[in-house]
Amino acid sequence: MTTPRVLVFQHIAIEHPGVFRDFLAEDGIEWTAVELDEGEAIPDLADFDVLWVMGGPMDVWQDELHPWLEPERQAIREAVVSRRMPFLGFCLGHQLLAQALGGEVGPADEPEIGILEVELEPAGLASPLFRGLPAVHRTLQWHGAEVRGVPPATQVLAKSGACATQALGYGDHAFSIQYHVEITHETVSQWARVPAYKRALEDNLGAGALPRLEAEAAAAMTEFNASARIVYDNFMTMVRSRL
Repeated sequence: MTTPRVLVFQHIAIEHPGVFRDFLAEDGIEWTAVELDEGEAIPDLADFDVLWVMGGPMDVWQDELHPWLEPERQAIREAVVSRRMPFLGFCLGHQLLAQALGGEVGPADEPEIGILEVELEPAGLASPLFRGLPAVHRTLQWHGAEVRGVPPATQVLAKSGACATQALGYGDHAFSIQYHVEITHETVSQWARVPAYKRALEDNLGAGALPRLEAEAAAAMTEFNASARIVYDNFMTMVRSRL
């Protein structure tokens, strides 16, 4: 069986595929990370079978500060629309997919940070990406922007009380999620060292919130990693069916 070639766009070194790295290693799948915030060039997409786009502390409208955002959006459009590559976006990657496909992203009316529930929409319950997940499940949220206008030809797969577009599907090959399923035991403490993330955490949950969030995340980690395994297995089943 052909081994899929996975390309990962990263926007800060500590926002990587997380626990998905363990799953890839178990499957003998090597992956290539491109650190866009460090000026690394986007490679020829023809050399890869899968594109993942991770999160980051920047916003999708900050092109003047981060001039690589437009080339990244162009690459996402090429991958998803022209090449119909299997795609998975996380947080910023979710917003970039929406923007690349003609949707609108802006500041959230209510930022979400902490261990919160998301609910699958009917389209999400029917989606192969979420097969086996409960209709309502807990996730780690850490975002102050959101998809405010859904792109044409996409389906909303999940929602929360504060954010109507927690997951998107485009065709049968491209998916994105606003929340984080990829986290590990190190994630919360590492992200809290990023000034923008620390400010958002304390602004929303109060000073001294980090130990509480670390404890809550640790208590839920088995559940989170089980959900991540389901999403990974479902996604890779789809990938292998296309090779």
